[in-house]
Amino acid sequence: MIAVAIIAGAVIVVGLVLYLTHRPDSVPVAPSVDDNGCCGRHAVCEKTSLLRGIDDEVIYYDDEELDMFKDVNPEYYSRSDEEQFRDILLSLLPEDVPGWARSLEMRGIKLPEPVREELLMIVGETRSKVREING
Repeated sequence: MIAVAIIAGAVIVVGLVLYLTHRPDSVPVAPSVDDNGCCGRHAVCEKTSLLRGIDDEVIYYDDEELDMFKDVNPEYYSRSDEEQFRDILLSLLPEDVPGWARSLEMRGIKLPEPVREELLMIVGETRSKVREING
């Protein structure tokens, strides 16, 4: 009986300490926005999204063979599949990369995660260069 009282007391003390030190994040904080209108919360800025401002026509980038990956979960891609995506990505001009990503999305093709990260890095570098030029 004494052991139960001690455990109950400890639980109450811990609960009280957590209650007093807990700071709920119930009020969302507005993100800061940079000069380009991006809030920095997303890997790809929604203001200059890869998907923004492009019409609904699917454009192929000499990559018709990727259509076999339509609706395939990227977890099931083999290393050679991943290399196939990477080879196409690396053959593109940097300014064509966002359009290629849009084309894949419109065709229901998902990139392997490592290639997706490389694509985002290329897009980020391209945007940085554009910002430097536009000063």
